[in-house]
Amino acid sequence: MANFYQAKKNIQTSHKHQVVTIEKLDHQGTGIAYFNKKPMFVEGTLPNEEVVVQPIEDKSKFIRAKLITIQKPSSQRIDAFCPHYQTCGGCNLQHLGHDDQIAMKSESLAQIMNKFSEKPISLDATIRSERLGYRRRARISLVFDNKKQALQFGFREKGSKHIANVTNCPVLEPALNALLPEIKSILSSFSQPRQLGHVELVFDGKRKAVLLRHTADLSDIEQQRLIDFAKQTEATMYLLPNSGELHCLIGEPLQCVETGNKIDFLPTDFIQINQGVNKAMVEQAVSWLEVTKTDRVLDLFCGLGNFSFALAQKAQCVVGVEGVQAMVDRARSNAQINQLDNIEFHQADLEQDFTRNDWAINRFDKIVLDPARAGATGVIDKIAKLGAKSVVYVSCNPSTLARDSQSLYQQGYELKKLAMMDMFPHTSHLESMALFVKTSNGKKKSGKKPRSIKLF
Repeated sequence: MANFYQAKKNIQTSHKHQVVTIEKLDHQGTGIAYFNKKPMFVEGTLPNEEVVVQPIEDKSKFIRAKLITIQKPSSQRIDAFCPHYQTCGGCNLQHLGHDDQIAMKSESLAQIMNKFSEKPISLDATIRSERLGYRRRARISLVFDNKKQALQFGFREKGSKHIANVTNCPVLEPALNALLPEIKSILSSFSQPRQLGHVELVFDGKRKAVLLRHTADLSDIEQQRLIDFAKQTEATMYLLPNSGELHCLIGEPLQCVETGNKIDFLPTDFIQINQGVNKAMVEQAVSWLEVTKTDRVLDLFCGLGNFSFALAQKAQCVVGVEGVQAMVDRARSNAQINQLDNIEFHQADLEQDFTRNDWAINRFDKIVLDPARAGATGVIDKIAKLGAKSVVYVSCNPSTLARDSQSLYQQGYELKKLAMMDMFPHTSHLESMALFVKTSNGKKKSGKKPRSIKLF
């Protein structure tokens, strides 16, 4: 029998304005209304608000719409403190008060984790952040606008590749924020602005650092302008050319000390954005694990040793494992700086089988997991085999935390503590910490292990 091709109907989104009522927020802080029996997602809205929207995307299971105006605002709505809020994509919750943001994120975390927990979950106290000036690092985008013949300097606009020009960011550490206008002025005068990639700003608590990514050589005059600027502002100036080799023009190296240990790092290394929350987070992890001088502790995804060094102050020994060799090398160097001889660091791809590695042969009493957003899929099923009595899981993605918790439940662990961490105020990013304690030999549960957790 012949099969005849039938062209699919071209379903076009109606762009007519609609009046809808927001019923709730999803786990990204986006308002949800219902239109034509489908959820409609509208950024910048709050529950119980009556709003005028314009649909911009109509899929089979959902609609996305742009907020046009608010007819009946929520009692929770406040004025944004940043003049760039409507365009800049850095923050998306400034229209909701800080306390209400924490309550919303805490409720979201509890809802996600309760979906698969056998017992109702109650949250411990939130690790709170300062409301403003909390970011100790930022990446500034640089794009030369051919039409305006001007350098665009700032952050990506909401849902766009365009740049929102920003020279004042209230959530940025004040010592870094003060640098923005002069950095823009200097870079705008360069002879090849199209060859500028981005600027990274970092603050270690005392020192400021500026990194310029560029794809063409800078002239001697341009380099001297950067050196003069660094001297004037007492900043360390780095260049990162196409070769990928970081070069320090002038200044002292960076060093974190908030966890009670000296951790040297480069501006290209990962460090936690929020210094105050990071300090409290490390202290809480050590406290929850109740580390003693007889404990062997494993720190997986250890980075530069953010948790490792604090754990080593309490434990018999600590083994830190990280995938990036350069960070392992710096962690080893930092162990010498801190005169800690009960700690060792190893490089390993934790997505691959690591059980035959020398460091994994001996069992551990306690484990810290601090994976990226994708979670700990490569190691989570092996936690019980490593011998851990208790596990602290630090998460930057509640959906992968919920997914990975299923494996821990099946291995005989029970969720004992859970807390939200206010690492990124005024954004939908949700960080959390969970404590799992071994209570049985494990058991298989009915039903399939979930592959993903829906966030709305």
